Amino acid sequence: MLQSGAGSSNVVTVTTTRRSHIDPRDLPEVQRATLRRIFTYLGPYRAQTVMVVLAIVFGAMLGLAPSFCIREIVDHAIPSHDQTELLILCGAMVAGPLLAGLLSVVQRYLAAYIAEHVMFDLRNQVFRHVQKQSLTYFMTARPGEVVSRVLNDVQGVGQMLQDNLVKMLQNGLVVTTAIGAILWLDWRLALVALALLPAFILPTRRIGQRRKVLKRQAQGSLAEVTGVLLETLSVSGALLVKVSGSEAHEAARLERKTSELRDISLRHNLVGRWFQMLMKFFEEVGPALVYAAGGILVIRGSVALGTVIAFVALLRRLYAPASDLAGVRVDVVTSYAYFDRIFSVLDLVPEIQNPAAPKQLTDARGSLRFENVEFAYPGGDGPTLARIELEIPAGQVVALVGRSGAGKSTLAALVPRLYDPTSGAVYVDGHDVRTLDLASLRSQIAMVTQETYLFHETILENLRYARPDATTEQIEAAAKSAQIHDLIASLPAGYQTIVGDRGYRLSGGERQRLAIARALLRDPRILILDEATSALDTHNELLIQAALEPLLANRTSLVIAHRLSTIRKADTIVVMDKGEIVERGTHDELLAKNGAYAALLHEQGQA
Repeated sequence: MLQSGAGSSNVVTVTTTRRSHIDPRDLPEVQRATLRRIFTYLGPYRAQTVMVVLAIVFGAMLGLAPSFCIREIVDHAIPSHDQTELLILCGAMVAGPLLAGLLSVVQRYLAAYIAEHVMFDLRNQVFRHVQKQSLTYFMTARPGEVVSRVLNDVQGVGQMLQDNLVKMLQNGLVVTTAIGAILWLDWRLALVALALLPAFILPTRRIGQRRKVLKRQAQGSLAEVTGVLLETLSVSGALLVKVSGSEAHEAARLERKTSELRDISLRHNLVGRWFQMLMKFFEEVGPALVYAAGGILVIRGSVALGTVIAFVALLRRLYAPASDLAGVRVDVVTSYAYFDRIFSVLDLVPEIQNPAAPKQLTDARGSLRFENVEFAYPGGDGPTLARIELEIPAGQVVALVGRSGAGKSTLAALVPRLYDPTSGAVYVDGHDVRTLDLASLRSQIAMVTQETYLFHETILENLRYARPDATTEQIEAAAKSAQIHDLIASLPAGYQTIVGDRGYRLSGGERQRLAIARALLRDPRILILDEATSALDTHNELLIQAALEPLLANRTSLVIAHRLSTIRKADTIVVMDKGEIVERGTHDELLAKNGAYAALLHEQGQA
């Protein structure tokens, strides 16, 4: 029957996320190769990118119209009392910005289109690449870090493409056209106006580097906050927190992490604010200098008044965009940190990869052979497996027994290539598993582990995960074999019952039977049962054993069991100790030897 998760044995320990450290000296410089790599993501959207550029170019040119219209109005239309010319020029002053505004709408839509599609591509690419990593990667990654890369960092990339890069291009073109226009109007006034431009550009590098450091620190801190939330708000974490009475401790831990994020974000936002104030000051100084120099030239008759007025009007298209361009450059340099983090994931080389010319495992029989296998976890104290020599004929049931840490689960994990041996080889049907196509190999293997994982979906969808094309009859047959069909049928929603996060609406035994049904539905040639009956009470264990016995007869099975009463009928029992095989034989043979196996039975009171 349905139960709360309180009785579950699958309680996940809430671990403390480690503080990320970012050394400013380790920050890479913006490199052309990386920039080219960034722009490859725009490749599929060349047409939209070209249209954005054209919209910006024509918008920048149309933005010049009001200033030139002002010059003509002041110097020609008004002095000549030409009302027709005056009205046409006034109309052009309105039409130019209106058309530029329409182009801006088109440009913004296309920029958003490109950014959203690039984010879509990146998220899926990062997710697919992370899925290729070995279990070691997930065991060592900080909680929340991978999720942060897929969500937060990619979102930052999208914002950069949609806002910062477009602004930089737009402001760059506006500044370029404005410089060309003021030089055409009067080169002397242009020199006065351009003398202030270095003040808008020179300080940006230092400010950009500082904001880049803080942006990376903010992203690292956000990943830590995400990790705390994922740990404590999952069903397993919430259960542990509640039974431990640690609500106040976890709230304080989150408060520390979020306060760090708040402080870093505030520092990031404050960097460059004095610089921005200085930019605004220079924007006011420029027109004053031009009016002073231009006024003198008008008084001397060296330049027309309309030219000076038009020139000052054009300064808005020079200083304001130049100031924004400096700020946008800061943001672009800062956003480089997003790509830096994403590319660091995409550049990871999976430890387990398909061979260059993979073989397909067709008509699999399921024979296994471990030939002088040794294995050590990266960073471990020593080898987990040593000198393993074991041959398992197709269709046999082999039990792996031994104390905790003997290497039983590690040995079984080598078969589907969750890890590769440090030395030696594992063979399936005579093929070194490293020469086989991964998908082909794993399609012939089903694995039921001690910790059953169920998705927050219906019972039907959880069962179909093993075989998406399974019919209702096949699903029910697997459930009946696992002695779980009657329970499912008695539920109000039947197979449409939502199991809850990690299946916590079901008892431990019910979850385990669903996992076994899922494995049976897959109908593999090789079945790995890693403490698969550990969560079952005696009654349910007997039911499962009765259901599994005829099914195991036609497939190769590796059964890892702590309770030795469950494997007495295995064809071969392999006893492991400290990563080595110390005994092998049938139950009766090993009992007669009165060795390691007999000692284990004696410890469990079964001798």
